[in-house]
Amino acid sequence: MSETVTLRRLGALDLDRAAALHHESFLPFGERPWSRQDFAELLAQPATAGFLLAAAGGDVGFALCRTVGEEAELLTIAVHSTARRQGFGRHLLRAVVDHVRERGARALFLEVGADNPSAQSLYASEGFKPVGRRRGYYRRGEGPAADAVVMRLTFK
Repeated sequence: MSETVTLRRLGALDLDRAAALHHESFLPFGERPWSRQDFAELLAQPATAGFLLAAAGGDVGFALCRTVGEEAELLTIAVHSTARRQGFGRHLLRAVVDHVRERGARALFLEVGADNPSAQSLYASEGFKPVGRRRGYYRRGEGPAADAVVMRLTFK
């Protein structure tokens, strides 16, 4: 990630941008992309926060998280297919970690497809450990559903 990037909070004016990024990132996996309304409802919840990452070429990714008490969850993270493997996902993940720690979380959970070794590797490299599995959690279009690996990062 050698280019200049801008990270800012995801707001109500960014709903279409987030929905477009989610669509581009997840539809190829056969998942139902989240709509503008889905994002509006999530961001309306006081416990939910989002981050939008832009680079010279435009929006490259976003992340949504929720903090309730001492636990937080990474709800979704998406990086545009043309911007992957350039450190943008790590940048977003670290922003989420910083945010939930500031809000008092002692652990951050996420679910990742068992069929997504790249994402699992990113999370493991940032200290997340697998703690469970949800069988058939991700619908993959007409194909078989994929398991979700539940991962946790514990803060000291």
